[in-house]
Amino acid sequence: VLTSRTAVRNAGVLVAATLVVLVPALLWSGAVAAPRLGDPGALVRWALPLTATIGELAGAVTLGALALAACVLPRRDPAGAPGAVDGRAWPRATQLAGVAAAVWTLVGVAHLVLTYASVAGQALSQTVGQQGLMVFVLQVDLGRTLASVVLVAAAATALSFLVATPTGVGWTVLLVVVALWQQAQTGHAAGTTSHHLATSAMVVHLVSAAVWVGGLAALALLVGRFGSDLTASVARYSVLAGWCTAGVVVSGVVNAWIRLDGLAGLGTRWGVLLLVKTGLVVVLGLLGLLHRRRTLPLLADRPSLFWRVLVVELAVMGAVSAVAVALGSTAPPDPGRVPTVPSPAFLLTGEPLPPQPTLWHWLTLTSPDLVTACAAASGVVVYLRWVHRLHRRGDAWPWLRTASWLVGMVGFAWTTNGGAAVYGHVLFSAHMVQHMVLATVIPIFLALSGPVTLALRALPVRAAGLRGDTSRGPREWLLVLVQSHWGRFLANPLVAAANFAGSMVVFYYTDVFGWALADPVGHLFMVVHFSLAGYLFANALVGIDPGPARPSYPLRLLLLFATMGFHAFFGVTLQSGKALLVADWFGLMGRPWGPSALVDQQLGGSVAWGIGELPTLALAIAVAVAWARDDERAARRRDRRVDRSGDAELDEYNAMLGRLASRDEPR
Repeated sequence: VLTSRTAVRNAGVLVAATLVVLVPALLWSGAVAAPRLGDPGALVRWALPLTATIGELAGAVTLGALALAACVLPRRDPAGAPGAVDGRAWPRATQLAGVAAAVWTLVGVAHLVLTYASVAGQALSQTVGQQGLMVFVLQVDLGRTLASVVLVAAAATALSFLVATPTGVGWTVLLVVVALWQQAQTGHAAGTTSHHLATSAMVVHLVSAAVWVGGLAALALLVGRFGSDLTASVARYSVLAGWCTAGVVVSGVVNAWIRLDGLAGLGTRWGVLLLVKTGLVVVLGLLGLLHRRRTLPLLADRPSLFWRVLVVELAVMGAVSAVAVALGSTAPPDPGRVPTVPSPAFLLTGEPLPPQPTLWHWLTLTSPDLVTACAAASGVVVYLRWVHRLHRRGDAWPWLRTASWLVGMVGFAWTTNGGAAVYGHVLFSAHMVQHMVLATVIPIFLALSGPVTLALRALPVRAAGLRGDTSRGPREWLLVLVQSHWGRFLANPLVAAANFAGSMVVFYYTDVFGWALADPVGHLFMVVHFSLAGYLFANALVGIDPGPARPSYPLRLLLLFATMGFHAFFGVTLQSGKALLVADWFGLMGRPWGPSALVDQQLGGSVAWGIGELPTLALAIAVAVAWARDDERAARRRDRRVDRSGDAELDEYNAMLGRLASRDEPR
């Protein structure tokens, strides 16, 4: 019988395996050895990695349990008719997330104090109540980051206990991802020379590992609550875990490549720990594959098989978490230290100044961002899988739409990882190229490819698999986004046009521009906002995806001409402007090549005008062609109606003329 005792046993296996591996890993790596200067004491040296381990596990369980509630666990509508859904695990998952988030918050406070003691080189008893701790929290980047993680975890605690709908769970998931994003700013990622790539890789790694490991731990802790929902829950989680495994592997390879000093680095203590972690991750992935291939088909008749394999997975999972913390506490072979005499560009961007731009450099240089690169690669894989699913069941999908999507994804990957990203951080004109391609060129290809329409045709309906299930799968979440009040408001053609044009002024003439240049989070916000704004505007004019009622063709042309005029005005303003935008960034870059910062900004105005006008003109031509084709289709429909049933309007008009003529004859 599966009871709460089984859940306690599962939690004990996870904690025991973590401690058994953590202690020898820390001793062997030297991470807890006393430093030559500023020793905070054995208590701080041992408690710091221990609290880091507990905090990471608690954060993973928080996100994993919320992910299960958001898109995995079956949910029964309390007001609906009874069905085949048990539904007891869904509310327990949100409660489990609240408990884990509370542990995460408390351990985060302890970890913050211990980190300050370690940095200050003071014993724990000397740090409590000191003013230096407050300075560390308010003025030091590391202290502010750790404090923000604590605050977000506390907010996630409250929300997890309060939410009762999938939408509320979705917002809480985003909040936890923000906390993990802040956590990615600490550790080795903060000090490496490839800061942007290291941070984006760490974000992908932490989020993927948290959903994978935390979701598995949440399944183990919810034992006895599934009932008849066990088979459906494990099958859905298996698909999610597969994507997370890919994210962990790719981000892990990138992190290792950044920090390893060649293959010789594998012989160091950090390299050995990396090899051990890699082996454990492979074992965990094989166990998951065993679940998917062997255990899932037998779950309905032998549910105990799942829990037996799960205990082994929990032990391996705890070992992986322990080795990961030991890795984070050990200096890597290539720590990526700042050069002895850093250039001004390096101090601002964290990267060496690129060479003078040429066409070859624009096409070959790269500035990888793992978040956007994974988004582009996943977009290609998912779209092609959906098309294959349609063809497999006999439905057609135009190849031009597929080609349009592939062109858009390749363009998005180059714009966010290629030459535009390399020079976009040091030249305003290059940044404007990146911005305008994201906002005006790529969205046209995405709108013509119809991704939402394809998804709604290819994705299965969640309720069709289990009668009475009100949980949300990918298709249901997509419909929620499209049909929500905010979704309909932002997709409204007038709002989309105002957002497409007006947000440029807000972005460039406020501090948001500086935030996007200096902070990876701000840069990602810029990419997402302008790509989405461009897509909504293009879809309202020439797209095929569902949305609000599209305006008439004359009004569409009017909106296009208005945006063309605004782009021209914005470009002319930059061309004639004498004040440098974000002067403490572009003005202090120290470039020995190229025009001055102000001249380059004026060149960026020409780019905004030129690149903004050409795609808009192409949209205007497309709207005019669609207008002509619509008139032709209307004429053909009218001709077919006349051939079938006669022209009632013309007959009525002739009859009216006849009545008028007969009335005039006596006169």
